Amino acid sequence: MQTEVRTVERREGPYGEVVLRSRGEHYEIIANGCFLMDTSDGRSERLLIDVALDALADRSGPSVLIGGLGVGFSLAHAAADPRWGRIAVVEREQAIIDWHLDGPLARISGAAIADPRTVILPTDLVVFVQTNDERFDALCLDIDNGPDWTVTDGNGSLYGPEGLAACHDRLKPGGILAVWSAQPSEAFEAAMRNAGFEHVRTEEIMVARGVPDVVHLGVRPA
Repeated sequence: MQTEVRTVERREGPYGEVVLRSRGEHYEIIANGCFLMDTSDGRSERLLIDVALDALADRSGPSVLIGGLGVGFSLAHAAADPRWGRIAVVEREQAIIDWHLDGPLARISGAAIADPRTVILPTDLVVFVQTNDERFDALCLDIDNGPDWTVTDGNGSLYGPEGLAACHDRLKPGGILAVWSAQPSEAFEAAMRNAGFEHVRTEEIMVARGVPDVVHLGVRPA
């Protein structure tokens, strides 16, 4: 039997169309016709948080900036761990924020959003890293399907020299940049090294079909 797909809500925002759909018991987010993520798994989104925290094991209450609220897996996983300090989430789509505050996705993120360590910042991540002065122990970014597959053209600059320099500046010395991607990118690893990140590596999560999801990691020198 084919699983029923239903449009829960469709909105036009400043960056185009964003849609929340249900597929059986799960939900999925589509932006400008591009599938972003769904609630069926979440292993790689949790890995994004875990590898950053593991690399910061010697720090007390490290702060993290999560780029992209998505379906809420990364935020919920971070808030479930008492070792994190400040948890800031940048999300530019008000529709996605609303789906978490009082919509179907609240079942995933409700407790995490209510956590006193959590703050939701309704702004564009690319703008935020280039204009904000706050520094974090970790940047965990998941706003596209990867450096080579962006949701909107403007996001592409995040993965180039200017955007990586801004990410470098938003990190405390010894801080961690972790970037989720639907496929490995050797070119992005090289770009991270060229931007001054050290110990650049890639963690993989195998998926049912196709190439593995990955998290690209790099350290700002101490």
